[in-house]
Amino acid sequence: MDYGKESLVYTNDNCVGCNKCISVCSCMGACISTDPDENGQSRIEVDGSKCIACGACFDACEHHARSFRDDTEDFFNDLKKGEKISLLVAPAFLADYPSEYGRVLGGLKKLGARRIISVSFGADITTWGYIKYIQTHNYLGGISQPCPAVVGYIERYLPEVLPKLFPVQSPLMCAAIYARKELGITDKLAFISPCIAKKMEISDPNNHGYVNYNVTFDHLMKYVKEHNISGEPVTDEIEYGLGSIYPMPGGLKENVYWLLGNEVFIRQVEGEKRMYHYLMENADRIKGGKTPYLFVDALNCESGCICGTGTDPEVTGNDDPLYHIHDIQESVKKNTKKSAWSRPLSPEKRLAALNKQFEKLDLNDYLRKYTDRSKECAHRIPSETELNRIFNDMNKTDAEQRRINCSCCGYDTCRDMAIAIYNGFNHRSNCVHYLKDLVEIEKVEAQQMVEHEKELLDRQKTEILQTIDDINGHFTTLRESINGMAEGNNGNAEESSAISHDMADVSNFCNKLNDSINKISAYLAELKTNNDRVVDIADQTNLLALNASIEAARAGEAGRGFAVVAGEINSLAADSKDTAQHSGDANKNIQEAVDGIVTETADLLEIVENVNSRIQNLAASTEEISASTDIVATTVEQVRAELETLVSHNNV
Repeated sequence: MDYGKESLVYTNDNCVGCNKCISVCSCMGACISTDPDENGQSRIEVDGSKCIACGACFDACEHHARSFRDDTEDFFNDLKKGEKISLLVAPAFLADYPSEYGRVLGGLKKLGARRIISVSFGADITTWGYIKYIQTHNYLGGISQPCPAVVGYIERYLPEVLPKLFPVQSPLMCAAIYARKELGITDKLAFISPCIAKKMEISDPNNHGYVNYNVTFDHLMKYVKEHNISGEPVTDEIEYGLGSIYPMPGGLKENVYWLLGNEVFIRQVEGEKRMYHYLMENADRIKGGKTPYLFVDALNCESGCICGTGTDPEVTGNDDPLYHIHDIQESVKKNTKKSAWSRPLSPEKRLAALNKQFEKLDLNDYLRKYTDRSKECAHRIPSETELNRIFNDMNKTDAEQRRINCSCCGYDTCRDMAIAIYNGFNHRSNCVHYLKDLVEIEKVEAQQMVEHEKELLDRQKTEILQTIDDINGHFTTLRESINGMAEGNNGNAEESSAISHDMADVSNFCNKLNDSINKISAYLAELKTNNDRVVDIADQTNLLALNASIEAARAGEAGRGFAVVAGEINSLAADSKDTAQHSGDANKNIQEAVDGIVTETADLLEIVENVNSRIQNLAASTEEISASTDIVATTVEQVRAELETLVSHNNV
């Protein structure tokens, strides 16, 4: 809910949730403590339906977290638009700004304001109306109503005493009614006002829209200074009497004393919280007519309207306005005419003069009605069972805790705080003792947690000791494994070197074998050449033998022996050729075998080279393994040493 938009008084961004406004507020539920935000910060918002604009929170809040709305901006905007507006000026304006009064009104005139009527004259009508109503209706023990905050409080929180609230209009409304009915003014009426709550009176349907703007002193003078508004000094139009002292505390009472004498018994009560407490405490007496007072002169503001809620505290923070009121009062009483305000006259003659002055007025025109607004402001009262639940939820479990009544939450009693929580006006985290109890509970829980953590740590230390022993055992095994790996790795390196050396011998042998085979191949080639020559010789010999046989045959008997020799030679040649051919076949087979050996030797050499390369890689890897093994061994020793240091430093 956006409370601020529904209230004349609202919370601005300066709020720190300190609860001071709650402590001075007489209207439960008007100030609402919101739930903490994500930063744990609460705000105190204003519910406009319950707030009576008493201004107590302005006085209490040192953070300036409260602001208010009035009609100043609308008033000046409408003047600029040419709206016909006349002014009703509160008597406190002259008291608060005696040196600026005429120039400010002159400036407003220059901007278009038409007529200027002092509400002091309306206060004279109010005084006349009170006395006439009392005498006509024997209306004793009533409550005065010039203060709209008082009216707002009674309508909302004490409707049972509404019949005792004077039906005579306030000075403002009397002046407005007189302006409308007697002077025939049809302009919109703007009230130059010392009071925020006057807006509630102006807007009340019971007051028929007689007044249109509530322009507070504070906002008006800020606007005047910002816009340099000033003009030839002017003053109000109608002569008035002691209504001019209404803004002082007991102003109405002083007027009645002046007219009825000091023998009448009038109860004067002022002050935001004190006055409402008085009404609440005496409601039954007032309602039953059991008070001895002519009436109760009730004002919201302790210093009267001259220090009203819509005034500037820097202007009204001393007694100067009261001095000015006194000067005005003395000026009125010096009147030598036979008027109601003449000092030489007796109270009876003064009253007679007042009645004569207003004899043409109809009192009924200056009466008003009130509205019971208690339904929109009433808060629920929890049952004892519900109160117990709330108290228990606040960790207030016994009677003593429920009567601490420290008022830090803003309420006078813990019971009031519980009622506020029940109605949603507050929350348990706004109770300092609830928070204190939470801290104590958290403290105990923290101590228990520390003990638990200590026990857990002791167990963990024991487990760590055992684990470290296990780790040391693993380190011993790891060292032995590393040493074994190192030894095995060194053996592998030596074996790899020996194999590499033997493989080099094999490679040399293969190279030598290859050379020998190449020589055999050369010899076989040479043998093949010789065989070819033998075949050629055998062929030639065979041819010679053939020729010899032919010649022997021609020679007959003489050549028979030669024929035998030729045959032998021919046979020898054939045998030589066969032998050479057989030798060539054998040589071919040998050559094929040698070629196979050469191929196999080349393959063997390639295998040897591959093996030798792998052995060299293995040797390099073995060296790297050896280096890594050294690093691992060193690291293992370092870790072991650090563990031992950790154990000694932490007493593990």
